[in-house]
Amino acid sequence: LHNMLKMGFNEGCTWDGNRGCADQSLMADLKACAKYGFKGIDIRFDCLDKYLAEGGTLEELNAFMKANDIVPLSYNALCFFNMKQTAEEKQAVMDELDDIIKKCAALDCHMVVVVPSCDLNEKGIEATRQEIRDDAVAVLKEMVKKCEPTGLKLSLEFCGAPSMSINTFDDAYEIVKLVDSPLMGVTLDQYHFNGMRSDWSKLEKADGDKIFVWHLNDTEDVPAGAGYNTDAKRLWPSDPRGCLDHKRFADTLKEIGYDFENGFITMEVFRPDYYEMTTDENIKTAAAETAKHIQRYCK
Repeated sequence: LHNMLKMGFNEGCTWDGNRGCADQSLMADLKACAKYGFKGIDIRFDCLDKYLAEGGTLEELNAFMKANDIVPLSYNALCFFNMKQTAEEKQAVMDELDDIIKKCAALDCHMVVVVPSCDLNEKGIEATRQEIRDDAVAVLKEMVKKCEPTGLKLSLEFCGAPSMSINTFDDAYEIVKLVDSPLMGVTLDQYHFNGMRSDWSKLEKADGDKIFVWHLNDTEDVPAGAGYNTDAKRLWPSDPRGCLDHKRFADTLKEIGYDFENGFITMEVFRPDYYEMTTDENIKTAAAETAKHIQRYCK
């Protein structure tokens, strides 16, 4: 795979926050990643918290990754950063970011994925797209200022569900352009791009340097915005039940200048069936799927 995209692993493959492989842990994930050739990992915040609560240290974690040539691609994630209604809620987001900045410095991690808020209607908020955009830009500009001293990057992950405040690539990319910082980019998750049928023409006109993270997966073909279209519908990319146009994703990213020589493509699936595997079996499969995908579409 020399001079091709490198293989990245997202811990969502083995743990979704509520369930996962029976023997899953951050160290089990990392050991299997080293065994099967993953060169990067998106570290889930809850997996890291559990590791630290059980007595692990950031220094030991950093040393293991360096010894095994694994890059900590991102801290995944600072969730629900926008549309906060009180000063206390807004401050809590900034305090969380301060803590993440310290953790990332200790881990030599250079990116944080930021996830938009959801279920605004349940909070009595009926915001327009413009209001959501203005709020996100203001908050992200403040977050970027905090990140500037260390150069930590922020990657906005739109989530393709009706309940999410930023749920298309179109809106996420516009927000990133308005923040206008080299530290601000977009997480492109293929499942989320399909979920609310993001506009291909927007991706085709985007700057590939602003795509900070590329999440690989497939999905069952369900209607846009369906309430039952959850992460559990995700699939390995080669699954015949999948509906995504993998060639179009790869060709478009090549065309707009995504870094195919030094960049990563990161497997992220959350399928309950896959949690029936051991961590080793899951990551072995994820690695084989990623390698096959790179060979087929990403040369």
